Amino acid sequence: MSEDSLITDELRNQIGVEGEPEVYEIEKGMIKRFAHAIGDPNPLWQDEEYAQKSKYGSIIAPPALMLALGWEEFDAERWWAEGGLHASTELECYQPIRVGDTITITNKLVDARERQSQKLGKMLLLTYERTYKNQRQELAARCRQMLIFYKVKGAKLD
Repeated sequence: MSEDSLITDELRNQIGVEGEPEVYEIEKGMIKRFAHAIGDPNPLWQDEEYAQKSKYGSIIAPPALMLALGWEEFDAERWWAEGGLHASTELECYQPIRVGDTITITNKLVDARERQSQKLGKMLLLTYERTYKNQRQELAARCRQMLIFYKVKGAKLD
């Protein structure tokens, strides 16, 4: 890599390293607030009576709740140059998340690539994998996300 590469030795050494687990207790209010925030009126997320009659037997969380968990510990900001974009998300759900579940998230950087943009200058493409397990160590979900960080032409990364 050239000396002004966005892929530093520090970043390269992080590829494949699993971060510290993050643990979240899922509670009814959290599910209800999230459903309200995303404007999803599905009664499975909010109506106890309705949810009890469903195949799940209780309130479950919207699958997208997984994507909202764990970002307060996410340290991608250290790779930010002048700006950043969310590029893609692939979420696979295996188990419903229920009130009272304890979800453990592990995060791993799986790829780092550099590209040159005509408009934005150098771009750093980081791909992360997140694994979500419940209190029984069952795989609840897996997520793969790509983030793009860029350096505007002529700007310094310092």
